[in-house]
Amino acid sequence: MSKSPREIELKLELGETDLTVLREAGPPEGYSCEAVQEVKLRSIYFDTPEDDLKKAGISLRLRNLGTKWVQTLKIGTGVSGGLSSPIEIEKPVSDDRLDLKAINDTRASRVLAAAIGDKVLGPRFETVISRLIWDLKDPEDNSRIEVALDTGHVKAGEKTAPLCEVEFELKAGSIPALLKAARTTVKSVPFRFSPSNKAGRGYRLLAGKGKGKKKALKPQKVSIDARDTTERAFQIILRSCLEQIALARVSILHSDDPEGPHRLRIALRKLRSAFSLFKPALAQGSCHALDVTARNLAQIGGEVRDHDVLCLDIVSSLQGVTPKAIALEPLATLLAARASTKRVALRTELSQSAVNDFLFNLADFIESRGWRDPSDKGQKAILSQPVEILASMALDKQWKRVSRFGARLDELTVPERHEMRKALKKMRYGTEFFGPLFPKQSVKPFLKRMQRLQDIFGYLNDVAMAEKLLHLKDVSPKEAHQCAAAIGFVIGWHEATCASQWPSARRFWLDTQTIPRFWRSS
Repeated sequence: MSKSPREIELKLELGETDLTVLREAGPPEGYSCEAVQEVKLRSIYFDTPEDDLKKAGISLRLRNLGTKWVQTLKIGTGVSGGLSSPIEIEKPVSDDRLDLKAINDTRASRVLAAAIGDKVLGPRFETVISRLIWDLKDPEDNSRIEVALDTGHVKAGEKTAPLCEVEFELKAGSIPALLKAARTTVKSVPFRFSPSNKAGRGYRLLAGKGKGKKKALKPQKVSIDARDTTERAFQIILRSCLEQIALARVSILHSDDPEGPHRLRIALRKLRSAFSLFKPALAQGSCHALDVTARNLAQIGGEVRDHDVLCLDIVSSLQGVTPKAIALEPLATLLAARASTKRVALRTELSQSAVNDFLFNLADFIESRGWRDPSDKGQKAILSQPVEILASMALDKQWKRVSRFGARLDELTVPERHEMRKALKKMRYGTEFFGPLFPKQSVKPFLKRMQRLQDIFGYLNDVAMAEKLLHLKDVSPKEAHQCAAAIGFVIGWHEATCASQWPSARRFWLDTQTIPRFWRSS
């Protein structure tokens, strides 16, 4: 039996206005466009009442193409970093009714039958879209990419959600060629890598998750396991970071939600932590350019996050304990204005084409395995070994770094406390990355302690940061007079709190040293 065809697609979500800009701009320069057409598509997705196909990673749909109907079965529908590579079997059918006998792939039929069992299939949701199609050919390498610009909506019963997406399907060529076409098409238009396909959107809508503003969602758990090689695990972790960076960027550009800059900084720090933790397996210098860009973006996003923390956690949190003679409102107004200025600067930076270049460079690095050195035979052995070996070594190395700071806890300067906090962050990220490889009952208490220590040292750092940012250099004499007493109170209150909490923080660290290291064999 011949192998079932496997399509490779890259899916990007855009705002409706941005997608209109791309449609009006037309096919990108540097490609010949062999066909341009616009079609209306209505697709009906089927499943059992318990959504057994979804659970099995299968989608089954009927799509109306004018007077024709096409039945499509996809197996392996997961999307990672915007990329999907399902097995796809398409067959014309006579009308809007399923015809499972039309599936002439024996193995696919068995997989489908096993997922359904004796249950009945029925319509679950549908999509209605207007699709503009460009069939691009790159004269440099003869790669062919079909670009589909989709606008429309997903409908599940009475629920609807908008759909604005660009799909790049690889017809001939390599994944780097696919990414090149996407980079050339979107230019500086902000996007996020789609976390799911259209079927996934429909299921989310069914579950009541398809509406609402775009927000910087909390990072999804990294799904590696002991069967993964070091290289496979590194790819999975990087794809997760890539998705979160792109998502946080879009959130910042469309919302004032403080979570946006916070999640952007976390995603960039996780990316840099992954580069560091996997360093023994990577070609020397292979991550350098990406790491530098991530560091610079994190610094710009961090300035906004620092001002948000200053406004919300350092100043506004004291509203209930401030003496009547001291007014926090003028200071809060001043800090809000500064935060707004920083946010505008961040949005300007994130709107640049250089950020799209960074995202596509990272995606290319992930999919083309840019960390490889073909001449290094030792590297090949490390990349192919079980990830648990590298994980144990990386976690041990990071713990020793944290412990070196902890051994001098009472002597640490403010900058050194900040360095210990960063070391704790990397330890926590490493625990989150590699935790699924070890027994949950041993990972959970260690992770909780890392989170608590990070919070403790984070507060110490926030107070130190506040002392630097709570200045009156650029304000009028009147504003300075109004804010001076409030600044003195805020700094004094938080410094006193730090001093009172330090003994318990110290004891917590000493206790943490006694708990088992989950990555070490007994």
